[in-house]
Amino acid sequence: MSEQPLKWDILSSEYISNHVYFTARRDRCRRQDGVIVDPYFVVELPTSATAVALTAEGKVLMTRQYRHPIGQVLLETPGGFIDPGEDFVTGMRRELMEETGYSFPQVEYLGRVAGNPGVLTGFTELYLATGGVKTGSQHLDHNEEIQVVEIPLNELLQMLINNQIVQSLHANCIFYALLKLGLLQAHPSGSTRRVPPVG
Repeated sequence: MSEQPLKWDILSSEYISNHVYFTARRDRCRRQDGVIVDPYFVVELPTSATAVALTAEGKVLMTRQYRHPIGQVLLETPGGFIDPGEDFVTGMRRELMEETGYSFPQVEYLGRVAGNPGVLTGFTELYLATGGVKTGSQHLDHNEEIQVVEIPLNELLQMLINNQIVQSLHANCIFYALLKLGLLQAHPSGSTRRVPPVG
């Protein structure tokens, strides 16, 4: 069965908010079958990046902060928005230093995901950062209040299994990092299983 082309044509766009923290537009679109979709609301976000950050001692650095839209304090992986014109890895290293005060000699790419492509434009780049050493202090934005928490890697694995990582983008990052580290394993059936500890 051949796939029908599905990409829409944008006939017009009107910005309804152009704030630095909230840029939103109203699009008028036409599907390939000629159906007009109007309005379609889109929130524009820049690219962001997040990393599972392992110290030289093998501990995972997590950030703990209040997320006002859902009214909860969450444990997350460090990360943030990439500055315009900034290389993704450079931006990831900057975010790690700003949020944790740690430098990482190795930052390895894991993939990219879209948080909510039905509404949001932005992608999130996922990384595994290893060998972290504390070389400075936090440099947070005026509206940020972040606590840095060190946890064992096996505890992070258990938190993922127990659905305790609420931030979906960060749960994806942890999933791919654990696969890369060999702590999760893809099964021939297509499922994923935990690798039992040695010894």
